[in-house]
Amino acid sequence: MEQAIVLGASAVGAGLAMIAGLGPGIGEGFCGGKAVEAVARQPEASGIITRTMIIGDALAETTGLYSLVVALLLMFANPFLGKL
Repeated sequence: MEQAIVLGASAVGAGLAMIAGLGPGIGEGFCGGKAVEAVARQPEASGIITRTMIIGDALAETTGLYSLVVALLLMFANPFLGKL
């Protein structure tokens, strides 16, 4: 019974961790839209704008990757099962 509770709670936790993947998607879309607006206003600065956008997107994507790692750990290498 205890193992079933831990597995169920881990599945719920993995699902909640994957909700964190929404944030990077929204942030990267917002960043891309603002970069397009900036390039439309100042086409001569497109290189600097694009580089800054890519760095910002890479930083935003790390939070999504961390949530994926947490979800995968909870589903396949559950550290809580060893505590039973």
